[in-house]
Amino acid sequence: MTPQVIMDGLITGAMIGLGAIGVTLTYSILRFANFAHGEFLSWGAYAALAAAGALGNVSGGLLTPIGPFSFGWALPLAVLIAVAFTGGLALLVDALLFGRLRDKRSSIIILVMASFGAALTLRSLLEFIFTSKPAYYTKALQIAVKLGGGLRATPDQLLTLGVALVLVLAVHLLLTRTATGRAMRAVSENPQLAGVVGIDVRRVIRIVWLLGAGLAAVAGIFAGLLVQIRPQMGLDLLLPLFAAAILGGIGSVPGAMLAGLVVGLAEAVAVPLVGGEWRAAVSFVVLVLVLLLRPQGLFGRAG
Repeated sequence: MTPQVIMDGLITGAMIGLGAIGVTLTYSILRFANFAHGEFLSWGAYAALAAAGALGNVSGGLLTPIGPFSFGWALPLAVLIAVAFTGGLALLVDALLFGRLRDKRSSIIILVMASFGAALTLRSLLEFIFTSKPAYYTKALQIAVKLGGGLRATPDQLLTLGVALVLVLAVHLLLTRTATGRAMRAVSENPQLAGVVGIDVRRVIRIVWLLGAGLAAVAGIFAGLLVQIRPQMGLDLLLPLFAAAILGGIGSVPGAMLAGLVVGLAEAVAVPLVGGEWRAAVSFVVLVLVLLLRPQGLFGRAG
């Protein structure tokens, strides 16, 4: 395994880890696997694309690259807009679908099947609006810089790693050092008891949707920046997201990020060994092994 394979795996893993945080929070608090979560990555990426284009039309100077990066100020501003939009979209889906099912005390399997339907609807709507043609934030070429030890990475890739680590630390501090985080952990342990002691469970659920969708939007934007933007990009990342969430341990934010890096490294190693066409199967193998050998994940508690 060459040093460059490690770098490629870390970059991919950072995007997977960010998306997996939303999966693990949703599962730990709402008690169901949301298969529509991958679509929030796609919607976040396209929302940023549309916002950046609109900002560029307002002022062409916003498209001038910032220092060594391939994008101008239009993209960072668009990220803020996309995060807010994707969070609002998640709240809308919850209000129209999942919230009503919870009020009716629907079974877990009903919620899971509803998430499949939501995913198909969101993906089809996205393809209807933007078509299936790949899009790009920028077509500027970047030269990878030498980092030592045989490692090379572009400025955009290094930014992805840095921002991912900062966001994971911020979410971890939110969960462990704030009243909101304590409320989220209480609801995760026992929603009924949390409501009895005065915690606003509905507010916690809204925060979870906003936080998970916002992080998914950032992951989708980075995926679009480093590769390309497609309506299917969320679907392609869905299995790695769930593999990372389960490997890290449901409810563990650092675990989800660390597991995302593990999954990313495993996929990167698989490419030279078995071929790129088998890359997606690596996440499935990781998922099966975790379920068989350590169902609680790396940082989860045994049931």
